Amino acid sequence: MVSSPFGGQRPAGLPRLPTPPTGWPIGSYGTYREAQQAVDYLAEQSFEVSDVTIVGVDLMLVERVLGRLSWGRVLGAGAMSGAWFGLFAGLLLGLFANQGFALQVLTGLVLGILFGLLFSAIGYRMSRGRRDFSSASQLVAGRYDVLCQPRTAEQGRELLAKLALRPPPSPA
Repeated sequence: MVSSPFGGQRPAGLPRLPTPPTGWPIGSYGTYREAQQAVDYLAEQSFEVSDVTIVGVDLMLVERVLGRLSWGRVLGAGAMSGAWFGLFAGLLLGLFANQGFALQVLTGLVLGILFGLLFSAIGYRMSRGRRDFSSASQLVAGRYDVLCQPRTAEQGRELLAKLALRPPPSPA
């Protein structure tokens, strides 16, 4: 079960407020994928994985630059996002209007493009060249520790030691 920031069901045992993790370290990995594979291995060995927590340590915000912004890119992106919103609004208007479905959709599309162009141009102009690039951000950890509750930590550590001794899978 996955928790949602908007409420909904929360798995049993999860604290309501942010709480530091508990448990003993049974493994440490350089990537999240490796930590996931370790927990998958524990699950395959019928280990009580509800005792396990993956903890990202030494968190970093990594911003990867995707490209340079220009008026063309900004206006193109504004037109595209406006077109999607306008198409959606036009479809809704067309569904609930008594006549002219195609005209409602076309009107929504055109107005969406115009407003998308306008708002993207205003936003880019207001930035005054302070951020002339597009980027994507990720929260990344320097390492990922696998913690386990003390009652099963020794068993988990032994299983992960066996996993470490296995030869790596051959690339497909």
